[in-house]
Amino acid sequence: MDLGALLLLPVEGAELQLQVDEATGNVASVMFAGPDGALEMRVFAAPRNGDLWSEVRPQIAADLARRGGTATEREGRFGTELVCQMPVTLPDGKSGMQPSRVIGINGSRWLLRGTLLGRPAVEPEAGAPFEDALTTVAVRRGAHAMPVGDPLPLSLPPDARRTRG
Repeated sequence: MDLGALLLLPVEGAELQLQVDEATGNVASVMFAGPDGALEMRVFAAPRNGDLWSEVRPQIAADLARRGGTATEREGRFGTELVCQMPVTLPDGKSGMQPSRVIGINGSRWLLRGTLLGRPAVEPEAGAPFEDALTTVAVRRGAHAMPVGDPLPLSLPPDARRTRG
């Protein structure tokens, strides 16, 4: 599926959802959602010879800490990743923790950031199909100059349906 800066293959048992910024109409992120969890993907401009993932990991951890969460670095399939816990209010009104696992993949002038949510964030066998999906993503960076850290443009496919959720 061609989404502009990202070219994706389907993930068996998961539905593709595009998160659209209502103010701008721009696609902000792409998500494969399954019954037990999801993989959200965002792609950013990066320096030609840099390691943007090493720079943004501490920023993500600091942001989580400011909001009452935690982030711990560990080595994973794609290198250093963040294992996170974020306080949330559950549907029944009680407090809980939302687990996530953030993976960064540096490319040529781009950074693909994948966030696993739910069971895939904490159980390797549940996360494997989503991790496999990350290995099949192609990034179309484009030749134009962009500030480091700016999102690469994603677009709705012509046959996409808009829903409110």
